[in-house]
Amino acid sequence: MAKITYIEHNGTEHVVDVPNGLTVMEGARDNNIPGIEADCGGACACSTCHVYVAEDWVEKLPAKEDMEEDMLDFAFEPNATQSRLTCQLRVTDALDGLVVKMPEKQI
Repeated sequence: MAKITYIEHNGTEHVVDVPNGLTVMEGARDNNIPGIEADCGGACACSTCHVYVAEDWVEKLPAKEDMEEDMLDFAFEPNATQSRLTCQLRVTDALDGLVVKMPEKQI
């Protein structure tokens, strides 16, 4: 299990325990955290679970695969280094302490 901090665009923080095996997106969905819409349900077919990963976490996460890179092109104001799709981040103990911030909106 990993403790993940989700920060809404307005600064509201939500710290939740997310079980291993789920995705960061599923952790947000299961805990009713606003700002991650996940329209495609986690199939990496949209960009509505886009977040900005805290700078100190960028290098700790697995590299983006091509499909995620392609979908991020459709995200609202993507950042080349910090933008990730939460449906592509599988939770493990290694993600304990992860901090993600939601963009102003999802498109």
